Amino acid sequence: MSDFDYSFGERALEGRVVLVAGGTGGLGSAAVALLARDGARVVCGYRSDRQRAEALREAVKARCGADIQLVEGDISQADVRRRYVDAAEALGEGLYAMVCCTGDPGRVKFDQASQEDLHQSMRANYYGPVLLAREAAARMQSRGVSGAIVLFSTMQSVAVFESSINYAGPKTALQQAARILAKQWGGPQGIRVNVIAPGVNRAGMALKSIQSGKYDFFVEQGVIPRFGRPEDTARVVRLLLEPDNYITGQVIAVDGGLTLRRDRG
Repeated sequence: MSDFDYSFGERALEGRVVLVAGGTGGLGSAAVALLARDGARVVCGYRSDRQRAEALREAVKARCGADIQLVEGDISQADVRRRYVDAAEALGEGLYAMVCCTGDPGRVKFDQASQEDLHQSMRANYYGPVLLAREAAARMQSRGVSGAIVLFSTMQSVAVFESSINYAGPKTALQQAARILAKQWGGPQGIRVNVIAPGVNRAGMALKSIQSGKYDFFVEQGVIPRFGRPEDTARVVRLLLEPDNYITGQVIAVDGGLTLRRDRG
């Protein structure tokens, strides 16, 4: 463009309805706050901690004047998935995008894991998210909406970490499913599907490990410049949800380069 007249939209998500499952967790709450600040109408799903959910709603209201809607329940259950999507469909012009931040770290060591431990990890880390994506996509497709879905995986699905099979196995399956769905649901008026694979963040599942010093080595040896922050993944969520976004079928590791450089420590 010789005249340098580029189009960079402002508040591109204003008025659009976004469902964030796991929206009160360490990473999910940052995404909720950023999307609400940018004018999206956010439905925030959470599993059971009503007090935490109300605290997030009050904080978002106080800081950016936006009101988020709360929906309770475990997305491993079909009726809960429907309830999440129904709540989003009832707002404005209906569901535009879905973000699923839910998961369970599956900390039982593989050599000690029972069959039920493995089933539970699959329910939390694969079945629930992928079936919620299907439910959300069906509603968007029924209205001809060209929307977006973002699923959360883990750096353990990008690189091989010992003792991670209970968690990394289902999350790796989720990544492949997302690629298939991006192809299946894509096209000119289709739905974009992408995955965020967070690294070591000062929030959510990794926080206790950071506090124990488990990951200090990576910073001390210069593998990563710092530990991740919830804002790091929230900004990527916003990018992937923007209506004119040009990315689909991708896994984006938001890990400071840990999965690329960890062998240098």
